[in-house]
Amino acid sequence: MSSHSTLLAVASIGGHWIQLLRIAKALQNDYEVIYCSTHAKCATMVEGHKFYEIADFSRWNVWKLPFALLRMVKIVRKERPKAVFSTGAAPGLTALLAAKLCGVRTIWIDSVANVEQLSASGRMARRFADKIYTQWDNLSDGNNITYAGNIFG
Repeated sequence: MSSHSTLLAVASIGGHWIQLLRIAKALQNDYEVIYCSTHAKCATMVEGHKFYEIADFSRWNVWKLPFALLRMVKIVRKERPKAVFSTGAAPGLTALLAAKLCGVRTIWIDSVANVEQLSASGRMARRFADKIYTQWDNLSDGNNITYAGNIFG
């Protein structure tokens, strides 16, 4: 497949990863999806696809952010995806920042768990992501935040 049809899908292990897998599965017929997560065992869930492991971090150990950003820039430069998308959390936000720095389109899909407001990472992603999706209609603003369904629907 050509690099023009590649997507990089990034999420932390756990609920963010499970949501990402559900969304990415629908894209696999039209795109080569490359996966990236914070634990090596996630690779077993996407056998047959390229997989990269990245460090997990949060606001509690933010000192890891520069290392994660550098790693993501290297991955984005190597793979040259058409777009990078994430369901969260901090490592996914870092992936979008790396993609933006490399001139690659970015898509943030806020977690289905955020019913009343966007996640903290989602609020940060609003500042630079090309497209922001919420999984709850009441969080759509008809402008920057789009509702297009959720993983249950």
